[in-house]
Amino acid sequence: MSNLLTKTLWDGRRALAGFTAGTALLAAMYAGFYPQVADGAMGQTVQGFSPALREALRMEDLSSAAGYLGSSVFGIIVPLVAVIFGITTGTRAIAGDEEAGYLGLFLAHPISRTRLLLHRFAALTAGAILIAAVVLLAMLAVRPGAQLDSITVGQFTAQSLALALLIIIFGTIAITVGAATGSRAAALAAAAGIAVLTYAASTLATHIGADVLRYVSPFHYYIGGEPLRNGFQWADLTILTATTAVLLTVAVAAFNRRDLTS
Repeated sequence: MSNLLTKTLWDGRRALAGFTAGTALLAAMYAGFYPQVADGAMGQTVQGFSPALREALRMEDLSSAAGYLGSSVFGIIVPLVAVIFGITTGTRAIAGDEEAGYLGLFLAHPISRTRLLLHRFAALTAGAILIAAVVLLAMLAVRPGAQLDSITVGQFTAQSLALALLIIIFGTIAITVGAATGSRAAALAAAAGIAVLTYAASTLATHIGADVLRYVSPFHYYIGGEPLRNGFQWADLTILTATTAVLLTVAVAAFNRRDLTS
């Protein structure tokens, strides 16, 4: 009990290792397909899609390394797996322990609810940073062989940092709902539902005449500024960080107000 952060990371080590390895391997594998895509076969297939669909899937420019990775690897595959990690980790953080009957045992020790929640959040953050760092290393490892040299190390780093913040924000949504309700199902459903809706808002809002909806989506701030082309998007990263801070504040307040004896 002297270090809840270490205990949380140790208890979740297998899941973290699996998600880290899986996300990095998927990223490296699909990044390795870029030379074949750049040769034109895939590009000709995509040209058969409607302009709206190509724009929604960020497939307007598959011939460039940044365009290809921004549409497939960092646009769909990596965030999908990474957000699943964030949501499942956040769901377990408070609500999982409460439903399993462990929460009362933790709080029977001289530890405050705020400290417990913040240590769980810190473990989520550490896991997100690890996943993003390993994905970055995987990209740098395949970069020469996959002809991705047009993307700089700084640009890969910028996209990886945005990935870490994306994981954290959805994990924090799950923590907040779990802390407020004590229900793992509610936390999972809310976070997953928000992820689906905000991804749709980020990709489809323009095509349904509701462009403003993009600005309520974490995915817009994750990749809308195209870090793989433009490097660090500090305004977008600040918005993701500030939103996480607000959610965490709400989580702490809701958890401290709840009656856990009933």
